[in-house]
Amino acid sequence: MEDKQSVATLIDSTTTKIQQLQKAFAELESHRAVTLNLKWKELEEHFHGLEKSLKRRFHELEDQEKEFETKTRKSREMLKKREAAVVAKEQASLVRLQEKRDAAVFAISNALEKHRKVSPEESADSCDGDSGELSVEEKPPDSVASESNSEDIKCSSENGNFSVKSYPQLVKICEEMDSEGLHKFISDNRKNLAALKEEIPWALKAAASPAYLVLESLKGFYLLEAPNVDRKKDSNLLGLRRTCIMLMECLSFLLRNMDMVSVSALISEDVRGQAKLIAEEWKPKLDALDMDASNGNSLEAHAFLQLLATFGIASDFNEEELSRLIPMVSRRRQTADLCRSLGLSEKMPGVIEVLVNNGRQIDAVNLAFAFDLTVQFLPVPLLKAYLKEARKASSPVKPGNSSSTAQIEFSERELAALKAVIKCIEEHNIEEQYPVDPLQKRVLLLEKVKADKKGSTEAAKPQTKRARANGAGYGPRVTNVAADKPFYSRTTDRYPQYVYDRPYVYSGPADNHCPSLLGSATYNFSPSHGNYFGYQYQVPYLH
Repeated sequence: MEDKQSVATLIDSTTTKIQQLQKAFAELESHRAVTLNLKWKELEEHFHGLEKSLKRRFHELEDQEKEFETKTRKSREMLKKREAAVVAKEQASLVRLQEKRDAAVFAISNALEKHRKVSPEESADSCDGDSGELSVEEKPPDSVASESNSEDIKCSSENGNFSVKSYPQLVKICEEMDSEGLHKFISDNRKNLAALKEEIPWALKAAASPAYLVLESLKGFYLLEAPNVDRKKDSNLLGLRRTCIMLMECLSFLLRNMDMVSVSALISEDVRGQAKLIAEEWKPKLDALDMDASNGNSLEAHAFLQLLATFGIASDFNEEELSRLIPMVSRRRQTADLCRSLGLSEKMPGVIEVLVNNGRQIDAVNLAFAFDLTVQFLPVPLLKAYLKEARKASSPVKPGNSSSTAQIEFSERELAALKAVIKCIEEHNIEEQYPVDPLQKRVLLLEKVKADKKGSTEAAKPQTKRARANGAGYGPRVTNVAADKPFYSRTTDRYPQYVYDRPYVYSGPADNHCPSLLGSATYNFSPSHGNYFGYQYQVPYLH
């Protein structure tokens, strides 16, 4: 403000200074020896023009300053109003949230009170009478009839108290050490495996010896194989093997929630010895696995490794041989945890190298992220190499001579590879390093080309003629083309969606593993294994 006043004072004193300058000019003119070309009038007009220009510009700046102050004041007032409105909304939301919370707590309290009145005998059978228990209440339709005659088993863990209420007959089966009945019960309730798997560990604790019960359930893993049955397609055998793996995983979960003394009592030397006998019986059969084992989804190899990890007998087997089995299970979600349990973390660079050399770069990238080896194995070059190999394998040698069916198959191979790479990029959040937009555009193009080729192939099929009912012979029949079935059928009906249901996420590394590749073992696959480009992630493994 003081600067503005000083500027105004200086502008007002301009006239006085001009008069002083006029006097000095007149005095100079009286003493001049030579006639000056400039006249005072010209100088006076020039300085007056400057004075008017300065005053006009000064007034404009004053107006702009006032306008700016007005806008600033209005903006501050608006911000204050908005801030007040936000605070009011927050308070209202907190009040509503508190009301809902109180209502939920009240409803839960009423439900618990009713439950206690209906079945007061349940509280007497529990191991711990604390009120802060966490239970699974969901009841499938097939278990309601027998639930009223069963008891609840409550087992404590580090997270609190758990109770088996959804499947009380499961507890009874475990108490009776009935391994066959356990298999049958799991098979009968396979539609509710997610809830069932949560309760199996606590039901196992009701058994006299959970470890012996699980070992007993493994007897049919290979015995059910028949010479005339394709073990890769036999749903009963595959289901039984998945159940065996799940039971071993549930036992491992139970052991992790027990103290060392209890674990030592549960997994005794006799139990370890029996588990070792089973493992030694299974191990030679892994050598006979065919090329299907190389796709990283072998149930036999997974069960063998899970047996070693669950019963803590990995030290009785050679690490190099165990490491050679990892590529056979590299696509299963439990692989990273299995490797850590078996003490194979330092062997992972060698395993990843094997996967890369055998055209399974996606498995290699997933394991590299799981064990913090992405500096040693850069994900983007691996994925690009995988796509390059997939396109090379999907390209016909002579494009002009290939049939439409063959071209469709080639397109489907490349499509599978593209979608697998996109899925891998999205799961590991590396879109900035490897943008997926060009890949998605290529997917859309291939799907359109495939649909067009398949449509033209169907159109080229010969149509059989039908004789008329009146016996008049064959003749042209005029039809309304627009009213008939569309020329192209719906894509979703004719082309199944690519399977992405399996969330392929390995758990992160427990510590920083950066072993040197020079110290890692090297492995070789059989030449029959070949490269596998159709990565189709399986549904979440529950059973």
